[in-house]
Amino acid sequence: MKASYVINCFGQTRRLTMVALLLSLVRVLPDELPAETIREDALVSTFSIVAFDPLTQELGIAVQSKFFGVGSVVPWAKAGVGAIATQSYANVTYGPNGLNHLESGLEAAAVIEKLTSEDAQSATRQVAVVDAHGGAASFTGEACHSWAGHVVGQHYAIQGNLLAVQKVVEAMDRAFRQTRGQSKRSLADALMAALAAGQAAGGDKRGRQSAALLVVREGGGYAGFNDRFIDLRVEDHPKPIDELQRLLDMHKVFYKRSDRTRL
Repeated sequence: MKASYVINCFGQTRRLTMVALLLSLVRVLPDELPAETIREDALVSTFSIVAFDPLTQELGIAVQSKFFGVGSVVPWAKAGVGAIATQSYANVTYGPNGLNHLESGLEAAAVIEKLTSEDAQSATRQVAVVDAHGGAASFTGEACHSWAGHVVGQHYAIQGNLLAVQKVVEAMDRAFRQTRGQSKRSLADALMAALAAGQAAGGDKRGRQSAALLVVREGGGYAGFNDRFIDLRVEDHPKPIDELQRLLDMHKVFYKRSDRTRL
């Protein structure tokens, strides 16, 4: 299935300075988003991927950002329900509320429509959802800092904001599909390949700091008591994706019996 690309740069192609960018943001949303609500410390500018593996029924998210502890903000998932990434002035209620909507029977696109329609500041948000049937959708608000946009493919969605270039999400798309096509490569492997490719293509234009990988499946957690198959975070590191890969390699050793690839 060919992926669909969506680009958002305030509907303009010219480059803007950060000052002009913030002024434009205030002009676009004078009523819904007062200038005093724009806080750089709340901006989770990043690139992420949410995906579903129809063979193992695993759901997962991988994310990297120039932001401390991105894993505590962006990724949300529940086995048999779905996976959600919420970023760019992230509204963290999108995570639990979105999972509840999925569990009630809404599909991925309908969940995004409901979440954003009820949020007066949705123009500043970026969110992606994949459901337990593989349906995927993503949303990039018109006021997200450029480069901002997303890619939606079969069983996955990739998105980013404040990226160096559009090629970041394009590289992630290629790497994910290529890795998924290889035998003996798990969903976690494909998610990590996407992150690495995104960083190699330019990544977050501000730099690197944290990364996280979350994969859930029924009974996949320790001793089968929960669905947290893989839950790894790098909170503050000069090369967070490399460190996250090291942790994943360790996870495969320590939890070898549970690490069934492609079943």
